[in-house]
Amino acid sequence: MAFILFYDGLCPLCEKEVSHLLKRDKEKRIQFEDISLPDFPERYPELNLDDLNARIHGQLEDGTMITGLDVTHKAWSLVGVGWLYAPLRWPVIRWFADHFYIFFAKHRYRISYWLTGKERCEGNRCDISARSSKK
Repeated sequence: MAFILFYDGLCPLCEKEVSHLLKRDKEKRIQFEDISLPDFPERYPELNLDDLNARIHGQLEDGTMITGLDVTHKAWSLVGVGWLYAPLRWPVIRWFADHFYIFFAKHRYRISYWLTGKERCEGNRCDISARSSKK
């Protein structure tokens, strides 16, 4: 079983990160699950969509759930560049990074608009599935 990354498929910045992860995930060590798909609640009835929308979640191979920047660090580690995110997990920096991430997650659509000019993906869906099927 691969590491499962639960992401918001309506968020342009989330789409950018997942897109970059997909390009680097040559060994398919990450399973990407878009929480905004209509069938998501049927496939994962044990997960709470409000919690998933509040911050990114990931499920380790043993079933343990992790959240926030721990997910980001784990995903990038699996594709060989976890060292870029490792400082965000260092004790003093971690506290500040986690609080910044919570702010970012809460305001990700507005921040996406400021940085990309798009608040939500076109047609209310980012086109990650098309890219992942080309791998």
